[in-house]
Amino acid sequence: MAIKEQIMADLKQAMKNKDKKRLLVLRSLKSKLLEREISEREGGEGSISDEQAIEVLMKAAKQRKESIDQFEKGDRADLAENEKEELEIIESYLPKMLSEEEIRDVAQNIIDELGASDMSDMGQVMGVMMQELKGKAEGSLVSKVVKEELS
Repeated sequence: MAIKEQIMADLKQAMKNKDKKRLLVLRSLKSKLLEREISEREGGEGSISDEQAIEVLMKAAKQRKESIDQFEKGDRADLAENEKEELEIIESYLPKMLSEEEIRDVAQNIIDELGASDMSDMGQVMGVMMQELKGKAEGSLVSKVVKEELS
């Protein structure tokens, strides 16, 4: 089942179960997915692929992570906990993210393939890395690993 359809089905189930937290998050995701779908329309027709849906979900997850960080810095554990719960729900629809070690292995292979040797090659390496790891790793972590490998 496509990600969008899964979210819609789970939204209906959350309504039946009166699961307010899950319902709130799924409605938010539905809204973001519909916005993306509308922006992709051509000639009145449009739909989004799973890859595009994953991009939307990753952006929502990233926003939650940033909020958690800000709330924790501001000593607002109650709000941070709320964001963590929402993040868990969002991450349940995302594919399993790669670990730093797995990203490092991919980075080493790509650096070897491209013959990259120093930081001046970072843009080229990052371009290939992000294409290959799209939806499987966060850009900030990939960037950190590539910097370490090229240093």
